[in-house]
Amino acid sequence: MAKSNKISKSDQEWRAQLSEAQYRVTRKKGTERPFSGEYYHNSANGIYRCVCCGAPLFRSDDKFESGSGWPSFTRACNGDAVEEHADSSLAMQRTEVVCSRCDAHLGHVFSDGPAPTGLRYCINSVALQFESA
Repeated sequence: MAKSNKISKSDQEWRAQLSEAQYRVTRKKGTERPFSGEYYHNSANGIYRCVCCGAPLFRSDDKFESGSGWPSFTRACNGDAVEEHADSSLAMQRTEVVCSRCDAHLGHVFSDGPAPTGLRYCINSVALQFESA
């Protein structure tokens, strides 16, 4: 995504827009407890958007039950919807997933997912907003 399309807000603006849980996860790289998220069991058809900026991130067609406790997807809805960054926090090597439009922390991606991609985008429900088809 082009830099000119990036959304940048002050910490105060994000705090005013988001709930405490949304702010903690998306702006401070937090996580929600496993099996607690609103969309973990959601099986409706639609699009999952970024809770911070509304950008489309994942399609329900790519959602699967991973048993991880978080909504899991095999791919992002398009090639530039998310960005990936190395994450060595918590003494682990992981790949962080962020919204490419506003840099909201969404979760992590792992290489233990099903076909066709072999990827598991493990995403916090609180970072998403579901739009029914």
